[in-house]
Amino acid sequence: MQADAKEHVKKCDRCQKHGDMHLAPPNELRSMSSPWPFAWWGMDILGPFPMASGQNKYLIVVVDYFTKWIEAEPLAKISAFNILRFFKRNILARFGIPLAVVTDNGTQFTDRKFQEFLAKVGTIQHLTFVQHPQTNGQAEAANRVILWGLKRRLGEAKKK
Repeated sequence: MQADAKEHVKKCDRCQKHGDMHLAPPNELRSMSSPWPFAWWGMDILGPFPMASGQNKYLIVVVDYFTKWIEAEPLAKISAFNILRFFKRNILARFGIPLAVVTDNGTQFTDRKFQEFLAKVGTIQHLTFVQHPQTNGQAEAANRVILWGLKRRLGEAKKK
């Protein structure tokens, strides 16, 4: 029965397009753990996507390292202003001031205003290399879940 299932998956077009990729990590993994819920957040940007309503082409994705809770919002532009507004409205106002935020070196995250705000509220920013997204593994895992869901929903919408 297991052999039949493997054969089916190999031949199934949808399984190949939307299945998980299982790759061995290139480096030894080290866990970044949060001491309590909503203390550490991973932030990332997805996109650009084809233009959607409201001129939205991007998604900001934030995930809590302890609970794996995901917050996401569509954005038209990925500016430091929009990132800061999202952070204040969706993270600070709802979950309080985090101890740390993990981001890549994107210009919106390295912008002086964003970094000064984090320093002012006492949140430490951990920067990862763009070439090594695995460092922000929680956000990357959330991105995979969101992209998988979007592909699946869009695939279903095309059939209708």
